[in-house]
Amino acid sequence: MIVVTTPTGQIGREVLDRLLDTEGGTHVGGANANAEGGGAAGIRVIARDPARLPARVRANVEVVQGSHADPDTLEKACQGADRLFWLVPPTPGVPNVEGHFRDFTEPLREVTGARGGVERIVGVSTLGRGTAKNAGIISASLAMDEAIAGMGVHYRALCAPFLMENLLGQAGLIRDAGLVALPGSGVLRTCTTRDIAAAAVRLLLDDFWTGFEDVPLAGPDDLTPEDMAGIVSEVLGRPVRLQPVDGAAYRARLLEAGASEDWARGAADMMTALNEQGFYGAAQPSTPGTTPTGFRQWCEEVLKPAVLG
Repeated sequence: MIVVTTPTGQIGREVLDRLLDTEGGTHVGGANANAEGGGAAGIRVIARDPARLPARVRANVEVVQGSHADPDTLEKACQGADRLFWLVPPTPGVPNVEGHFRDFTEPLREVTGARGGVERIVGVSTLGRGTAKNAGIISASLAMDEAIAGMGVHYRALCAPFLMENLLGQAGLIRDAGLVALPGSGVLRTCTTRDIAAAAVRLLLDDFWTGFEDVPLAGPDDLTPEDMAGIVSEVLGRPVRLQPVDGAAYRARLLEAGASEDWARGAADMMTALNEQGFYGAAQPSTPGTTPTGFRQWCEEVLKPAVLG
């Protein structure tokens, strides 16, 4: 049994779709689904609002309603399961960044660590282990990995750099002002959510890996932020310039959008660390074998339709 968290989020949704598609759906659904629509053999999801799940999902998986930060919900979902896809959802309104990650990790430690059951966890994390210092949200995510690794389960941390999908939130800025806001200078490693999901599914369906390891997920490009702005301009066929973003500007933007003071501070510390410490840069080798999507390809397939409508 595989448990999937955040099934309506960007990455969780991709993970779930790929699991349902694997081997023609032999792991789930079809004749295995119960008469009421849920309870298929193979996959269980935790969802705050099951109504947001597509009909295909509700018909082919078992749904546990609630939050995976709730110990009772998590225990119910993990009962009889041996594999877990884990992601702490970004929640800009929370009052404390470290507390947010801890609020999810402690129930996980209690349910899967102390009580056993789940043997393998695949979690979404970040590049920067051993390098990132005082990096806000990134530091909190890396601390989560260490806590999970200390539970005695087999764990793979999917270590992503800058997500290309972050630019979707800038579609209006790109379209209306001809600007793309990115951190730092030098090479900026990137990847897509679909490549993260593909790596997660490969691991979830593999019964043979053990121990705790990072899985770096850095796309095939060696691009600076200026290079990325140039590619966006070429793909869209209109001028697009780089707007460098520092920690202070990022904090102000998040506060204006309604983020809590501590989340905005944590995000600003993350941005400052990215700019100053460069752990998403050229020192991190690309991994095209596991993250094959290039930035230009993604811009053509995803960003261009979002910007031009």
